[in-house]
Amino acid sequence: MKQIVTATWAWWGFLVGLCLLAHGSRAQGLATLRGTVADSLSGQPLVGVSVGLQGQPGGTATDALGNFRLIGLAPGTYLVRVGALGYRSVAQAVTVGASETRTVPFAIAASALNLSEVTVSQPRDPNQSLAAISQIDKVLRPVNSAQDLLRLVPGLFIAQHAGGGKAEQIFLRGFDVDHGTDFAVSVDGLPVNMVSHAHGQGYADFHFVIPETVEQLKVYKGPYTARFGNFATAGAGEFSTKTRLDASQVKLEVGRFDTRRALVMLDLLGNGNHHLLSKKPESAYVAAEYNFTNAYFEQKQHFKRFNGLAKYTGQLSDRTSLTLLGSHFTSSWDASGQIPESAVRDGVITRYGSIDPSEGGNTDRTNASVVLTTGLPSDAVIRQQLYYSRYNFNLFSNFTFFLNDEVNGDEINQTDARNLYGYTGTYDRDDRLGARNLHTTFGLGTRIDDTDLTLRRAVRRTITDTITAGRVQERNFNAYLDETLALTDRLTLNAAVRADVFVFDFRGNYTDEEGSRQPLNGRKTRARVSPKLNLYYQVSPAVQLFARSGFGFHSNDARGVVRGTVNGNALPRAIGYEAGSTFKPLPGMVVNAALWALHLEDELVYVGDVAIVESAGRTRRYGADLSVRYQLTRFLFADVDLNYNHGRLVGVAEGENFIPLAPRFTSVGGLTLKNPQGFSASLRYRHLDSRAANEDNSIRARGYFLLDGVLSYTRPRYQIGATAENLLNVDWNEAQFANPSRLRGQTEPVQEQLHFTPGTPFFFKLNASVFF
Repeated sequence: MKQIVTATWAWWGFLVGLCLLAHGSRAQGLATLRGTVADSLSGQPLVGVSVGLQGQPGGTATDALGNFRLIGLAPGTYLVRVGALGYRSVAQAVTVGASETRTVPFAIAASALNLSEVTVSQPRDPNQSLAAISQIDKVLRPVNSAQDLLRLVPGLFIAQHAGGGKAEQIFLRGFDVDHGTDFAVSVDGLPVNMVSHAHGQGYADFHFVIPETVEQLKVYKGPYTARFGNFATAGAGEFSTKTRLDASQVKLEVGRFDTRRALVMLDLLGNGNHHLLSKKPESAYVAAEYNFTNAYFEQKQHFKRFNGLAKYTGQLSDRTSLTLLGSHFTSSWDASGQIPESAVRDGVITRYGSIDPSEGGNTDRTNASVVLTTGLPSDAVIRQQLYYSRYNFNLFSNFTFFLNDEVNGDEINQTDARNLYGYTGTYDRDDRLGARNLHTTFGLGTRIDDTDLTLRRAVRRTITDTITAGRVQERNFNAYLDETLALTDRLTLNAAVRADVFVFDFRGNYTDEEGSRQPLNGRKTRARVSPKLNLYYQVSPAVQLFARSGFGFHSNDARGVVRGTVNGNALPRAIGYEAGSTFKPLPGMVVNAALWALHLEDELVYVGDVAIVESAGRTRRYGADLSVRYQLTRFLFADVDLNYNHGRLVGVAEGENFIPLAPRFTSVGGLTLKNPQGFSASLRYRHLDSRAANEDNSIRARGYFLLDGVLSYTRPRYQIGATAENLLNVDWNEAQFANPSRLRGQTEPVQEQLHFTPGTPFFFKLNASVFF
């Protein structure tokens, strides 16, 4: 470990030296081409637009202010090409002289999706190798709910097991991520994962997002990107909401099982016709949605959710932009929970029945965020964000029914009342290292979680006893340096290092195995340094190869860290590496393929009967990912994701080393007809294979294959549509766990068995929207 830390700090020193050397290196007599790219309709600057020179490799992309810069150009005339998915590409001839700095503005218009215009290179953010795939999916794949947004991550599966109100269980790259332990999620820079959460480490409740407001998704698989720290082992997903609305909208939905939804989105400034804080391009809108359903269970779920969002984006000056965001979310529900297979087999209940009808809960979250982006005279950009979240969670669960208490039952109550504060700042700059382009990003951040947690026993939602109660104050301080250097016209090196410091503090008490009350007070400080090294080779404009490696980590629960029940491992390390390619074998086809491996120092496993997270020791995984997107005709598209994963516990006897619930093979795909001003349709499938539910594979979680369909008809002023899930009406298990349980009055010996939440039967929903 000492050698690793020493080498890591040497790596940090190398990156700092590289950065300082670059800032002192200037080429003489060469020209610079500057420019801005904006939306032709709203005038708003566009971020991440590709900018390149015809016939030359490399290029750049617009920064957070919509600006770009091409430096080190020999005098001459160039054909500058500007393009982004969903926009019509433009090209313009530009002549530059020796030592000249030329500025050229570009305005591009929205257009129908055309895969022949998709580029496979990511000059500003090379680690986003799935960018082309994600951008295509956001246009093509139907999104009907907040949880559908997570399904936009290639290879990611979700499962709900508590009436729709809890965060989904996540599966990705051979991980049962539980509710988010090994997949980091953020929305507009707001972290979604909750550290030391009452229900599970990394708990990521994504339901506060209104799906119609989401504009972009960035997917990063593996621990290769320095911007992400805690929980970003299997990967990370960054969601961004719209900066403006194309039109105001009212939408109504009705469906089976008493399902109802209403949505309102209002443009407040009329596409630039009015102003609030400046006379430059601005936008502001509000959005709200209300959901209700009783779902398909015999025990009505009474699920209710409200979401509200207000967002302002504006240019205060040529070099400064401001984003303000506020949102509120509240939800309540009843749940049927997981039921034992034996109870269904023996006719005690049906597939949609319930053992404990008092399960359920309520939760809410309020967010506030301000982002100030400033361009400096030195062509650097500073982005600073302050955010705050107020979060509450109250859940009643019963995983084992009458196993421990044959009279009153085993129901538990978990509560979490949290204040979350944070700051992130980044400094981005393009430079030259000799004759080569160098992009530098320095990041600095902090996050403070101040939360009151309880774990209590209950009987039909009446509290009877407290198991654990106390206050967690968990602080994270982090910094990273990320350098992207063009070693040649085709070969790019990305090297980075990240440092994190955590302070775990818990003040409270717990009940020991003898039932005695014990104080639990303590503070521990731990640190983790995570180097990254990635290579990208642009074979041609249509083929990019990559080889990536990096260290990552996920934190453990503060209560376990303070008590010393997590093997002394507060920040278990992960190391991952992969090789692959993003390429276009045909003009209308985009393919991403990767072979990968990931080693984790300490696996966290959720234990349902006591609602805690335990350490299962070291694990290793390897696998292969393949994603294909193909435009068959102007309006017809096909897509498929194939993901193979193999994972095992390390240091455990063969045959007893299965990782419970770790997926082995998953696949999604479908056909989509996309006519932006008329009829659109999509037929899609989802497949998750059967897999081990416990360490010796004696109990199997059952796989499934589902078909879903979406129809819509769109005109400038309105849209009507229909959604159907599980078209074949198959019986399938959504969430599944292996654990022992006892029914009331049960006399047979208790055995570990499969418990499951039944998946949705055939479900049909209609919707209608008006645009104005």
